[in-house]
Amino acid sequence: MSPIAAGRSLNPEVERSVDAYLANADRLLRDRIIGFYLVGSTALDAWVIDRSDIDFVAVVDHTLSRAELRRLRAVWLIAGFRPGIHGVTRALWAFPGTMNGIFVSENDLTRPVSQIAPIASHCGPKFSVARAFDLNPVQWKTFRDHGVAIRGPEPSALGLDPEPHTLRQWTLDNLNTYWASWARRACTGRDLSWTLQPRWRTAWGVQGTSRMHATISTGEIISKATACEYAIETFDERWHPIIDEAHRYWRGDPEKVARFDDRRRRMARTGEFALDVIANANEHAEHPLGPST
Repeated sequence: MSPIAAGRSLNPEVERSVDAYLANADRLLRDRIIGFYLVGSTALDAWVIDRSDIDFVAVVDHTLSRAELRRLRAVWLIAGFRPGIHGVTRALWAFPGTMNGIFVSENDLTRPVSQIAPIASHCGPKFSVARAFDLNPVQWKTFRDHGVAIRGPEPSALGLDPEPHTLRQWTLDNLNTYWASWARRACTGRDLSWTLQPRWRTAWGVQGTSRMHATISTGEIISKATACEYAIETFDERWHPIIDEAHRYWRGDPEKVARFDDRRRRMARTGEFALDVIANANEHAEHPLGPST
């Protein structure tokens, strides 16, 4: 573990997972990874055991061959085995602790984020070549401002360009596409994906939309845990029970409001909250606070 990462007092579970991942990657890719940075909840000092994934950006010295991409896929499979077994045996199903990463070339690192061509990425059960959703202004701002260097120079020395002028619009577009569609499905009460881990899905919807609202309103990136606090302070009291339920799940507390035992009511209330957040975010976007940095 690098001195920089050690200075951030990483959770021992994160250290163990990162060390194991890099050991396998170095063995199978013959030390092609020259930079490795933690982003996401770990970088925001908000990583929670049995809740959070481990997000990273890996820098390679040049593009990977087809054979190396196959070996990288093997690294991903090995890394996902333990979180998968852990998630099933504990009935978590969201498989927390999964290593989710983006691989980029050293030569592309200083390009504007929208112009970087990803080599590969993996997120949960999906491995992709030449595609990476997290190669976006939100993740790149988190990388530049908060990233934890495990291998390589500090992020502030990398010359990263998260294209701050696009941050709010990218976030609003994501709310109006993915999240609006997700919320409308939840409102129908007929989304079968809610059969497993309904509390996790409530937290996903409440925290996800609230975080993006905060970015549009303030230009900053906040964690999922902080998103619940932000939502309580920002949105009408009628939403406080569903926000509190999301926060209680994230903290590992039992459900408090009995009416959320009804899965359809839970789904509908979560979806209604998300749609209200999206509508409010669109109003904020009409009156921007100024350029993000």
